[in-house]
Amino acid sequence: MLVSILLEEHYRLTGRLGRLATEKDDTFRLSTDSSNYLVKVSPPDEAEAVVALQTAAMRHLETTAPHLPVQRVKLTADGDDHVTIRLNDGRTRTLRVFDFVEGQVLADANPDTERLAEAGEMLGLIDVALRPFTHPADRRRLAWDIRHFHQLTELVEHTPSPEHRQLAQSVFRLFGENVVPRLSDLETQVIHGDFSPYNIVVDPEKSDHFVTGVIDFGDTVRSAVIFDPAVPMANLLGRTPDHPWRDACAFAAGYQRKRPIQASELPLLPVAALARLTLRALITNWRAERAPERREYLLGHAKDDWINIGRSLTVSLDDVVEYLREARHGHA
Repeated sequence: MLVSILLEEHYRLTGRLGRLATEKDDTFRLSTDSSNYLVKVSPPDEAEAVVALQTAAMRHLETTAPHLPVQRVKLTADGDDHVTIRLNDGRTRTLRVFDFVEGQVLADANPDTERLAEAGEMLGLIDVALRPFTHPADRRRLAWDIRHFHQLTELVEHTPSPEHRQLAQSVFRLFGENVVPRLSDLETQVIHGDFSPYNIVVDPEKSDHFVTGVIDFGDTVRSAVIFDPAVPMANLLGRTPDHPWRDACAFAAGYQRKRPIQASELPLLPVAALARLTLRALITNWRAERAPERREYLLGHAKDDWINIGRSLTVSLDDVVEYLREARHGHA
């Protein structure tokens, strides 16, 4: 297998390779006699500069904030952070090796609000550390970047349920009225971009250092700061049906302890979270139809999205914003 050959040639690593299900990369777990590694081979349609951006962000965090449990990039025997694979058609793929982060992902941990706040603090610390980071590819266009949400209204047409289409249109309207007029003046920086419960490794048994690993910088991009906490908030919406915003707000409260959101931007955060959840609901089925081999993986991550959007829209967003403001000042 080519990957095994390259690992031995460039990293001096041999062992057992096992494939892992992921959204776009070809991803493997490499088990050697002494350790475990994560091996990623980028898809042929992902630009080398974009992969370099992801790697550079991780190495920046390792250098400037080594205390944060961000997944580490392993260098080749020659000191490079990747290996370029040249395909017969002239395209390239990038092979990278990372330390394997053992543990349970947040999605499987059923955390309480205090633990969710700790996860929020971790993203806040990461964003503080990323604030000065720049890269030539950081302004890339990314479908998952919430700043482009209002340009994707045509996805509603691919949604078969009239009820789901109505929910999506409500969120597009909220985003168009509240966020779009502010897009050009929002505070921006490079962000993680996908701090989802599947990319946060935790240890529920620890009284301190609940978050033990942060993985997958595949959606790293320069965008509005508020869009970074909006991603995990979207994943947490509706988790408690009677209080659909409770867990999302707990995360946001923790985030703001480390990386306060500007007071003028705070009212946009709930709308951004709703936009992100709606975006996933719209894109997931569209992608699953076009990549049937990944259908089960894609739909598994988004099976309750429409239910949670509906639950969240039953709550006054003014009330959510007021809670976020109180939490920002330590009164919630």
